[in-house]
Amino acid sequence: MDIRPIRTDQDHRAALAAIEACWGAPEGTEEGDRLDVLLALVEIYEARRWPLEIDGNFDPIDVLRYAIDELGHTQAELAELLGSRSRASEVLSRRRALTVEMIHKVGEAWKIPADLLVRPYKTGRAA
Repeated sequence: MDIRPIRTDQDHRAALAAIEACWGAPEGTEEGDRLDVLLALVEIYEARRWPLEIDGNFDPIDVLRYAIDELGHTQAELAELLGSRSRASEVLSRRRALTVEMIHKVGEAWKIPADLLVRPYKTGRAA
């Protein structure tokens, strides 16, 4: 098993590709062990590289924007999940609140914990 620490964004991308290649490997096999180690290394790197400070100063829209700006998702993907471009735009501009169904769809597709998306936040007319 040739696994090294993740120190750069390039190392991070390579680790994600390796994870994808061995995804679903049976537990207890060499590939399964490789997957476990890579997942742990990626989690540590991401926590250091992009710390998510849970101090009450962010809301679900901040989480969605972070996913779009930093995690490689797009507003078009969000629109597909929410049913339309206008709905995604309204949510991101805080003119429409996320529904439970929206939270479920986004959380499942983007692997975002629901507790980050169910926090209360203000909605209203966009400036």
